[in-house]
Amino acid sequence: MNRTTLSLIAGATALAAVTGFAAVSSPGATDEPARAAAHLPVERTTLLCPQPSTSDLAETTYTSFTPVTEGTENEGGAELRPATKNPKSGDKPVLKPGDPGKPVTGDASGGEAPALVGTAEGRFAPGWTVQQTTEVAAGTGRGLQGVTCTAADTEFWFPATSTGADRTDYVHLTNPDDSAAVVDIELYGKDGALKTTVGEGITVQPHSSEPVLLSTLTDEKQTDVTVHVVVRSGRVGAAVQALDDKLGGDWLPASTDPSNSLVLPGIPKDATAVRLVAFTPNDADVDLKVRLASPSGLITPAGNETLHLKGGTTVAVDLGDITRGEAGSLVLTAPDGSVPVVAAVRVLRGKGDEQESAFIPAARPVGTRATAVDNTAKGTTLSVTAPEATATVKVTASAGTEGGTPASKTYTIKSGTTQHIEAPAGSKGTYALTLEPESDTPVYASRTLATTTDGVPFFTVQPLPDDRGTVAVPEATEDLSVLQK
Repeated sequence: MNRTTLSLIAGATALAAVTGFAAVSSPGATDEPARAAAHLPVERTTLLCPQPSTSDLAETTYTSFTPVTEGTENEGGAELRPATKNPKSGDKPVLKPGDPGKPVTGDASGGEAPALVGTAEGRFAPGWTVQQTTEVAAGTGRGLQGVTCTAADTEFWFPATSTGADRTDYVHLTNPDDSAAVVDIELYGKDGALKTTVGEGITVQPHSSEPVLLSTLTDEKQTDVTVHVVVRSGRVGAAVQALDDKLGGDWLPASTDPSNSLVLPGIPKDATAVRLVAFTPNDADVDLKVRLASPSGLITPAGNETLHLKGGTTVAVDLGDITRGEAGSLVLTAPDGSVPVVAAVRVLRGKGDEQESAFIPAARPVGTRATAVDNTAKGTTLSVTAPEATATVKVTASAGTEGGTPASKTYTIKSGTTQHIEAPAGSKGTYALTLEPESDTPVYASRTLATTTDGVPFFTVQPLPDDRGTVAVPEATEDLSVLQK
């Protein structure tokens, strides 16, 4: 059982205590079938946003949104505050979201914008989503850098990082709790584990954020590195900011947990170069089957049918312009089904000196519901893929920051395909997109934001995992209220 599963179990237990549900069996009652768990809205959500940039040219927008969820009370609230108190500004909220169903935005300029800790309670908590989008006009990492603020956890995998001379990659660690967290950072390159000097026992103080430059952890300069963040005590939010001297930069979210089947959704149709980076933590080797879910079905790319991974090493391959002008998602499978893998791709758009980069990690399924925020009428692309079987998904565009009304539309995603979906009309200004699968078939999705600045195609891609708006709470088999009297 991995740490994420344990975290969800702990969350369900806490919610059960709050809502009065509990699963208790009386002695000798083992023959009764287990009762189905109820899915109830979460009552508290905490999100962590890393420091957006150190560039004086950075312009950052925060967008907050909570979908309307049935079964929630009218009470509650939400706000984003600096992770570390500033002597000048104190603990003043950076952003206080509005009512569920309507996005709210806030701005920050320059390189002194702090990492943020956000908390939502009551009706604001279920599915609360915050997007941090930064545009850097020039310099190392110039381009559009976007990241979805995430929940704290205890383990993270980041393939496609680098310690090379042309890259400046930071792991941002943010601690939302009252006690210090202790973190180990492990690096794996083409020959296995890299020797690190100060990667173990990194202390992240309470309510603070710590950016760790990867190139300071090792003397080895390698183009393709996998980062493994393990929290010894406490919990943190983690994201990698990958900045290139010539190819721009973006945030790299964590890959889903190691698995023998991975989906990397939403490679832009005009991608000029795609570099796949994969790693297996097992000692065993594996030949990873590589396929592209295109608009017409699953395709095996000629010359890149498989990727051979040696146990414990990071392997990379250039797939070129694999999408060939059409939407696409990578589908990776281990033939024997026994070797878990993590993976991510670096995607380039543009040519020559006018190139920009973004990253797409292996993603979790959409699940019950997923939300993307900071969308606008121009420059927003929603990609949805159903690698196993035909699926239906309902897409809802919220009211916008400048008005409009919510609008929904249901789409059919054919088996093995990736589809670009146009947002339902009705929103004015910045709006949110909420995806809700209407079948049991696994669905994966990502959202791309794009703009052109001085001829350079700035863009950023965010996968859309389940928003954890609800949690399963087992139905009580015995009334415990008598124990409280």
